Amino acid sequence: MSTPTPHESTLANWLADEARVLNAPRARGTLTHDDVRRLTGLQLFEAMLCGELPGAPIGETLNFVLIEVSPGHTIFQGQPTAKLHNPMGGIHGGWYATLLDSCMACAVHTTLPQGRAYTTTEFNVHLVRAIPPQLERVRAVGQVLHQGKQLATAEGKLIGPDGRLYAHSTSSCLIFDLPGAKTS
Repeated sequence: MSTPTPHESTLANWLADEARVLNAPRARGTLTHDDVRRLTGLQLFEAMLCGELPGAPIGETLNFVLIEVSPGHTIFQGQPTAKLHNPMGGIHGGWYATLLDSCMACAVHTTLPQGRAYTTTEFNVHLVRAIPPQLERVRAVGQVLHQGKQLATAEGKLIGPDGRLYAHSTSSCLIFDLPGAKTS
């Protein structure tokens, strides 16, 4: 029996993290505006991660799931499958962009107090290499770079268990009060 390579060990850990999230009891339905209004951003994502609240439906549609959350930081893990291919047989660039937008914007959301929300106003993506067909998972890691009262910026990196960078990005988000929310 051979010793697993660092890539194989990392992938095994990633798959275990994913199984822990996906096999936990999950709330059904969709998030409501009331859920978003009554919780801080971090509380909202912690509740999604532990299954108390449902995750965003786009994750199921595009094969990605929230794996980790902390203030100003998120990790999403995605499975690049054939249903995500472009006409040339590669993973569509829009999938890279969706994972990166999600990790960056959600990292910003984790910093927001109760009654505040965000919208992405601009983001850019640099695809630096194709995701090879044999790569089972990638992670989109989002980190807040700047947090102001009305504007936040974040960066994202799409990496494989092999440690390779597949894409990177930056984002700007407008921060605002949710209608009907009580803010301090």
